[in-house]
Amino acid sequence: MGHQQSPIVGENKLKLGFFSPNCSSGMAVTKVEERWVNSWENNIRLAQLGDEAGIEFVLPIARWIGYGGETDFHGSVLETITWATGLLAHTKRINVFATVHTAFIHPVVAAKQLATADQLSSGRLGLNVVAGWNKPEYDAFGVDLPEAHEDRYALAQEWFDVVNAIWGHEGPFDWNGKFFNLKGIYGYPRPFDGKPPIMNAAGSKQGREFATRNADFLFCISVDPDESRQEVIDIQDGGKAHGRNTGVFTLAHVVCRPTQAEAEEYLRYYADENADWDAVDNLMRLQGMHAQSFPAEALQMLRGRFAAGHGTLPLVGDPDTVAAELKRISDAGFAGCTLSFVDYAKEFPYFRDEVMPRLEAMGLRNPMPTVAA
Repeated sequence: MGHQQSPIVGENKLKLGFFSPNCSSGMAVTKVEERWVNSWENNIRLAQLGDEAGIEFVLPIARWIGYGGETDFHGSVLETITWATGLLAHTKRINVFATVHTAFIHPVVAAKQLATADQLSSGRLGLNVVAGWNKPEYDAFGVDLPEAHEDRYALAQEWFDVVNAIWGHEGPFDWNGKFFNLKGIYGYPRPFDGKPPIMNAAGSKQGREFATRNADFLFCISVDPDESRQEVIDIQDGGKAHGRNTGVFTLAHVVCRPTQAEAEEYLRYYADENADWDAVDNLMRLQGMHAQSFPAEALQMLRGRFAAGHGTLPLVGDPDTVAAELKRISDAGFAGCTLSFVDYAKEFPYFRDEVMPRLEAMGLRNPMPTVAA
């Protein structure tokens, strides 16, 4: 992996990033009025807040149709390569990832777009490779969703190999594969200084094999950090078998308030009393039918977490409690964690001012260096 100036490969023991601010409602499947509005202005504001605070990355979800319900959760989504390019132009330090569906975006086009974004940011682009699982989105594109996970990841592997070949081959070349037959292709410019950091999220056996073979960072859902220790070790061992030092990240949603009672009350308000349950159930049904990120027996148990944060780990409480939970994530072996909020830009400053200094005191993060004017 190149891009040694990228924050996501920096020294902080626990990396932090925003997840899904390009999507309407972010990760909270709620009807509350203050739910996240994924406007371009809000995304710039959030990215710049994270940039100034030392947050390592911003990671989008690629979505093409929403999940219905009263709010049509994720019905509005900023396209991720365009979004990443714009945010990179408005920030100075933070990594911004583009999430690319290998079944929908041609690798020759993607290689050019990604290299362009990486050039304009002097190497701060990241690539999140997604094989895809959501059958309605395949239907929207008129593409068949392969029944077997290995077929989805065979396509993803060839897509990724084509992109890497374009970035690494001198002069025109042909590609004769199972999924792509290309003549006289080449790609300039190249990414800024080597291949961008590669991220992947996978729960299936085939997905984990793809990730440990190709990705620098792998996301895995954690129901409880203490119970994830062995899974983290297994993923790291899988990466080592391919000569890779795979960083394992997990995902979380944050409700941080001055007191535990205030945090729990707000969680109940937005994720129970005002949850968009029709959208929650649609999301869970699709996850259960077409994805393997969550064990089937855990899906119903996690219904409340889906309303609160798309099934991610809850970080709910006062600053001491939230910081302690993040330490528990780090102690379980995770190298990083995503953050989502009901209203990212309004709630993050409190997290920045109260939780991040506690993480520094715990040795999980270094103080943000002062930048000369």
